[in-house]
Amino acid sequence: MQSLHQIVHTGRAWVKLIKKKFFARGSEFALLGCSILAGIAAGCAVSAMSWISKTLHSKVFQISGDEMLSSARIENVLLVLIGPVIGGVLLGLFYLLLRKRRNRPIVDPIEANALYGGRLSLTDSVIVVVQNLLSNGFGASVGLEAGYTQISSGIASKIGSKVGLRREDMRILVGCGAAGAIAAAFNAPFTGAFYAFELIIGTYSTVALAPVVIAALLGNLVARGLSGDVFLIEVGPVGEIVPSDYLPAILLGAVCAGVGILIMMGVAATEQLARRSAIPPAVKPAIGGIAVGLLATISPQVLSAGHGALHLNLETSVALPGLALLLLLKSFASAISIGSGFRGGLFFASLFMGALVGKIFSFPASVLFFSPLAPTVFAVVGMSCLATAMIGGPLTMTFLALEITGDFAITALVMAAVISSSLVVRTTFGYSFATWRFHLRGESIRSAHDVGWIRNLTVDKLMRTDMRKANAGMTLAEFREAFPLGSTQKVVIVDDDDRYVGMVPVPEVYSDVLAEGEEPSLDKYIDLRNDFLQPKMNARQAAGTFDRARAEVLAVVNNLIERRVIGQLSESHTLRRYTEELDRRRREVVGETL
Repeated sequence: MQSLHQIVHTGRAWVKLIKKKFFARGSEFALLGCSILAGIAAGCAVSAMSWISKTLHSKVFQISGDEMLSSARIENVLLVLIGPVIGGVLLGLFYLLLRKRRNRPIVDPIEANALYGGRLSLTDSVIVVVQNLLSNGFGASVGLEAGYTQISSGIASKIGSKVGLRREDMRILVGCGAAGAIAAAFNAPFTGAFYAFELIIGTYSTVALAPVVIAALLGNLVARGLSGDVFLIEVGPVGEIVPSDYLPAILLGAVCAGVGILIMMGVAATEQLARRSAIPPAVKPAIGGIAVGLLATISPQVLSAGHGALHLNLETSVALPGLALLLLLKSFASAISIGSGFRGGLFFASLFMGALVGKIFSFPASVLFFSPLAPTVFAVVGMSCLATAMIGGPLTMTFLALEITGDFAITALVMAAVISSSLVVRTTFGYSFATWRFHLRGESIRSAHDVGWIRNLTVDKLMRTDMRKANAGMTLAEFREAFPLGSTQKVVIVDDDDRYVGMVPVPEVYSDVLAEGEEPSLDKYIDLRNDFLQPKMNARQAAGTFDRARAEVLAVVNNLIERRVIGQLSESHTLRRYTEELDRRRREVVGETL
């Protein structure tokens, strides 16, 4: 029998082995453990933000804690007017405070996963939460989903960095945080999971499946345990869905795509107008608050994200003019809120506006298509389609329709309609709300697909610095003496000020047979005079330059003004390193190991 000492020693060895396997870099168990923490944190964050927002609504607008702001009866119209203004003033003061201490752009989860390998600043995420609560809590026409996903993804990124996860695992973990947040916000785990796959991670993989789904489930369970709120739409009996019902649904998807594009362009136009004005940035939210407050005096349903207003309009019959007016008011309020500097998302606002579009569409549909579908069914289809147009994620919005209604028949209509909406937006506009804002900032990313590694694989990291240089004033004899045949293939030519002139292929210099007494200038052999690389070009840009110049080797200059040569790079080395990194990222996505 083993002695007690041997048993204890063996047990400790197994514990060390388990710990090593669990926390090993690239371990799926480590990723699963982190995803559990991320899901729990997301549920707690969503519950806390939701409670703070409701408390602010109750205190600012003098409504009961059980009422939703956009459907509450607010007796004092002055509160409706000044609530967003006070929020704008507080937000402006917060911007002034940030300008002195932290004046830099805040990276969101999509940008973090696309460019920075899933690394998010937790401090910046807390800043977004404060801005979002000041905006939504005082009635600006924005939702809390931006704050939900930002803080949850920020916490997840912090957990991953502490554990030391790989780049691809960090990207998945950021998606786990967002999945938990959306699942908690909508009581919809499938929606949260596919939100992460389609919008935050940018792709689906078997490696990401377990951690993302676990985070979504835990985020939902924790939020339900803490707050108990359930987002559910009662659509009533749907009846039989027949093939002819798909035609109006698909047409509604195209209509929602057009409305979504108009809203996104309206937000951009408002932001451009605000930037061109001489109004100080800290004052813009207050002016935006005045505009939102004035719109809210016409209909308080434009306040906040619109949870209460959505239920109110689905449960009651509203005339066509009333629906159209409310859609215009909400569209203007949301565009003004975002454009004037209020912080928040348009996820739920797009659901609300989409429901209005769907109910409006039900009036002509019943006449033109003889559709027996209830207006509420068109509302559900419309909310999914407009959210697809503005937020992206066709499968995300399809699962949202399924989870909030529990009806598979409606889900089939929604799937057909969101495909139509997504196709129209992608072919005519090409951006979702988030990527459109990246475009306006001059950023080229279109999704969360990891392109950051390409940008990090730059010429200055690939080039050699031991290049051979010669002065342009050299005679041919001096050049041949300095660079014997076989010593090097290319020589970089510079002028007296060490500025780049071109390159000389050494074999070509020796290939000419010179007549007796002939001494041609070295200038005859210089080529690639205007073809060179710069240090911050990435590998893809460098490969394009090689292709255009039809060169195997190019010089690297420090900038376009000084043109001082700092190195050289070959096409073969560039393509080899690019291919190696591309294959490495592919293996990480599918979970392969060397």
